[in-house]
Amino acid sequence: MKHPIQRPASRRQNHLATSITHILAGGTLLLAGAAVSSSAFAQEQATNLDRITVTGSNIPRTNTETPSPVQVVTRQEIDRTGKTTVAEYLQTLTADGAGSIPKTFGNGFAGGGAGISLRGLGAGSTLVLLNGRRMATYGLADDGQKVFTDLSTIPLDAVERVEVLKDGASAIYGSDAIAGVVNIILRSDFQGAILRGSYGVSGDGDGDAKKATLTAGTGDLASDGWNAFFSLDVGKTDRIQISDRKNRKWIGTGDIRRWGYDAADAQFLGGAYLSGGTAGGTGPNGSVFDNTGHLVALPGCAGLSTIPGQTDATAQAQGCLWDPAQLYRDLSPEEKYVNVFGRASFAFGEGGEIYTEIGYSKKETIFSNTPSGVSGGWGYPGGPVNANSGPGATMLYAGHPDNPLPYAARLRYSAWDVGPRVTDNTNEFNRFLVGAKGNWGEWSYDTAYLHSGTDLVNKRTGFLNYDAVRCVLGNPACPYGTWRIGDNASQTPQSVYDAISPTISARAKSSLDMFDFTISRSLMDLKGGPLGLAFGTEWRKTSNSLTPQTFTDVGQIIGLGYSAYDGTQNVYAGYAELSAPVLESLELSGAVRYDKYESGEGKATPKLGVKWTPADWIALRASYAEGFRAPNPAENGDGGLAAFSNARDPVRCAIDPANECTARSVAIITRPNKDLKPEESKSYSVGIVLQPTSSTSMTVDAWEIKRTNEIAQGSTADAIAAGNVLRDSNNIGGVLNSGTILAVNTAYVNANSSRVRGIDTDVRQTFDLGPGQLEMDLQWSHILKFERTEGDTTVDYVGTHGNCDVTNCIGTPQDKINFGTTWKQGPWSVSGVVNYIDSMENKDRRGGDYLAFYEDGSPVEKISSFTTFDLSGRWNITEAFELNASVQNVFDRIAPLDPSTYGAVNYNPLHFSGAIGRYFTVGAKYTFK
Repeated sequence: MKHPIQRPASRRQNHLATSITHILAGGTLLLAGAAVSSSAFAQEQATNLDRITVTGSNIPRTNTETPSPVQVVTRQEIDRTGKTTVAEYLQTLTADGAGSIPKTFGNGFAGGGAGISLRGLGAGSTLVLLNGRRMATYGLADDGQKVFTDLSTIPLDAVERVEVLKDGASAIYGSDAIAGVVNIILRSDFQGAILRGSYGVSGDGDGDAKKATLTAGTGDLASDGWNAFFSLDVGKTDRIQISDRKNRKWIGTGDIRRWGYDAADAQFLGGAYLSGGTAGGTGPNGSVFDNTGHLVALPGCAGLSTIPGQTDATAQAQGCLWDPAQLYRDLSPEEKYVNVFGRASFAFGEGGEIYTEIGYSKKETIFSNTPSGVSGGWGYPGGPVNANSGPGATMLYAGHPDNPLPYAARLRYSAWDVGPRVTDNTNEFNRFLVGAKGNWGEWSYDTAYLHSGTDLVNKRTGFLNYDAVRCVLGNPACPYGTWRIGDNASQTPQSVYDAISPTISARAKSSLDMFDFTISRSLMDLKGGPLGLAFGTEWRKTSNSLTPQTFTDVGQIIGLGYSAYDGTQNVYAGYAELSAPVLESLELSGAVRYDKYESGEGKATPKLGVKWTPADWIALRASYAEGFRAPNPAENGDGGLAAFSNARDPVRCAIDPANECTARSVAIITRPNKDLKPEESKSYSVGIVLQPTSSTSMTVDAWEIKRTNEIAQGSTADAIAAGNVLRDSNNIGGVLNSGTILAVNTAYVNANSSRVRGIDTDVRQTFDLGPGQLEMDLQWSHILKFERTEGDTTVDYVGTHGNCDVTNCIGTPQDKINFGTTWKQGPWSVSGVVNYIDSMENKDRRGGDYLAFYEDGSPVEKISSFTTFDLSGRWNITEAFELNASVQNVFDRIAPLDPSTYGAVNYNPLHFSGAIGRYFTVGAKYTFK
């Protein structure tokens, strides 16, 4: 095998970056001056439309302000940020929180997918719709449990707007709408053609992103009786490696000792000895345990490590320190994709329409990670595997050419000579819809059949086969040969590598078949308008399956957790809704839905709303909704999960508080539970809508969501306290059964409840400024509580890094703010957006334990706040031709150091733009009439 070659950070000049900076510099100064001229923020005047259906209701209405809080995101708001995908934009919303799935988390269970998590309640509790109807879920469940909708399958150029409903909506849509609904609304008709192209590159000259889109349509539904159009979106984004950010402080290295950390507490620094030399030592040279249970370093550290000052002597004392993340891991994966959307509609009768939609997406994501170790602990359906100690330990046989001891010895070694672990996900998504809508007497109807599916192939290289590894290292008569390691790895024959590191794969499929039928009408005129009524019924069948990664079903892939599931759900539902404007100033609404599952479970969910408008410029609104999320096949089907998380060990912490209180990686083995009940929720919102002038508006909504019967892994902390763990043999302080935790046994249970409470503010203002117009808007989400109850214990995570099982080790910042300004004058427009994420206490909960410590033993108290500024500009040279440019993270802010997260190397995934740095995009659009 080829030895890894460290690629230096790019030094090529970036003339594109310089040009965009000059183009937009004047616009920046203009925006700054305009912002100073006024301290008011507010929303441009809402436009009264013909009767439309707003997300969260089946009854058409004449205005978009409903009793429920709905944020409408226009295409302009998306374009001004410079984001090139739906997922990238939605994950910047202030309502998005912990549990969202960024595309950059390529080494997670759901690598290659992208999901949104409203209110921080998880991507599985946020329902994503396309044109008001569901989509098949992504083939891979987040954390092996949470089934979600992949946002990256939607072509951005076909998007007309996005509506985000911020309260429960199970009474309208059924399961999964606990935290809210994201409805991505695509164009309904189109004539002509638009050709777009864009090219993006980072300030470091890498991460090149090339994208082209063609949207074309013909026919006029009103005059021709038909319309058909399609949108084709293709693109490729090059990977960025950790090594490409070597000069970006902690972003480009796993070695954070220069910022005050001990080697043992730098989770991405490899090779360090832990616990007094009785654990760790997984370096490029290798280490073996002597008869006293202490590690002995093998030679060659100085020539294999990238960290200065490493010698055989220092390796014996502290382990061979090295930086595998810098050598092998990607910061952002390589992506290639094609997205297609098409729609055709045909008029018939008086106002009738037959319509059909097709969608297809294919995306390949390739992510490179650090090499595998030869030992560790992991799980499979047969239970935990202990390759660290005991009869299953990975050994160097006595007499092995690289074993300095006269007896067989347990081995720690990072297989750098095998190469990085590379995950290649190829996902195909399809969607077909055919429906009809129109009028029948006094009734309006809409009915459709939908089929949607995904087919994902997950291929991996660089992983190690457990039995083969033990053979080539521990058996002198192994038929594959002998694996030479460390300094002598070049002597290993290719046949050994072929035996120990086969290509492995898994396949995931999901499908959705759905038929729905909705009718609505006005029953009578009330003082405030027509009394609206809607009825509907729905049938849907969903299936999810994941074959386990090759050999993981028998526990044979070192360090790779087992994940598999298979299940099908049939659901039948009926629902009714009423909208009653009883007075000109008072609107009441109500809805109820009953979902019946084939398993026999049934759930009724109501929703009530009220809006009072005492004057034209002010309205008060409130809503109450109940919701539910049915168990998915990963939770109650056939299969299981063996994953990794970070956990503190109270046993070792009590014995050696100076060295053993840091949360460290452990395997979590979780079994499905067929007796699970649906999660249930109650959500409340109360708000005020103000529009004192035609150019000023503001909404403030207080909200609370209570979720009970929460489906989660049994408490890791409780399992550890109960001793339901697998421990290594390195006992400390003479205390029996105090070895390092390798695995924790749990099951999915309905044991927890959550309560999340906060305030959302949306302010918008428009000014006529000289010959142009200035638009300003601000969205602010403030979290008051994020409580979780397990048994008799209730903890609050707000403002903290949070429990990694709840937040994906991302945390729960108390405040997120987006402030945007756009100045328009004739063919020009310039926009700026400020994004703010609050600081977090580096604790597992409010009043809880710190998650990381400096070398002097003092705790890492806080993860700093993070603010970025994005700038974009557009120039319509002619009516048909437009040029545009954008700079994300204009001031090149560096993401704060986060030593506790496992979602990224030393930075929080919330702060991803601060890891990449300044990013430039130029584009052009031509419209054919």
